[in-house]
Amino acid sequence: MSYSLSARTMTRRLRRGLAATVVALLAAIARALGYRLLHLRDRGALGVADGAVPYRTTVFDDAVAGVANLDPALLAAVRRAASDASRDGLVFYVNSGWRSPEYQRHLRREAVSRYGSEEAASRWVSTPETSAHVAGHAVDIGPRASAAWLARHGAAYGLCQIYRNEPWHYELRPEAAVHGPPPMYADPSEDPRNRR
Repeated sequence: MSYSLSARTMTRRLRRGLAATVVALLAAIARALGYRLLHLRDRGALGVADGAVPYRTTVFDDAVAGVANLDPALLAAVRRAASDASRDGLVFYVNSGWRSPEYQRHLRREAVSRYGSEEAASRWVSTPETSAHVAGHAVDIGPRASAAWLARHGAAYGLCQIYRNEPWHYELRPEAAVHGPPPMYADPSEDPRNRR
């Protein structure tokens, strides 16, 4: 009898282990494809409709809300820059663009959990009320070579890096085409727009 109980226990453990492995594998595949599975108690999963951007989404992918909901002037400037950068063999991928307030709230909670406090999190993630992403006024560009190209040439398009700690984050400052980019903040916590 104890042999059969032990065999049943072993079978259950193997099944649980296999199920856990399958779930972990599926999560890894989803992450590799650029999908973030975000769960909220009151809304279910957040996804592409909330601003999560699938892997290798370009600035020309109008079917993706994170691109389509960007401010039209910002999007036009980024597309002009991307077209010119393509002559140098570069592609502008959108790592993040417009975000819903729910998505931004989730990212802020993740940052507080990761960095240990609201104050520390504010160096990386704004609140939904102050986020330029929620307003559609910011876009995060990758890969590194494309963001570096934009750092060198972006002012001509009015596209400026705003934070020193986020070389991928760009906002539209049309006056930069004439006067050059404005001074950068060390991080979002120094930006007066984020102190509401």
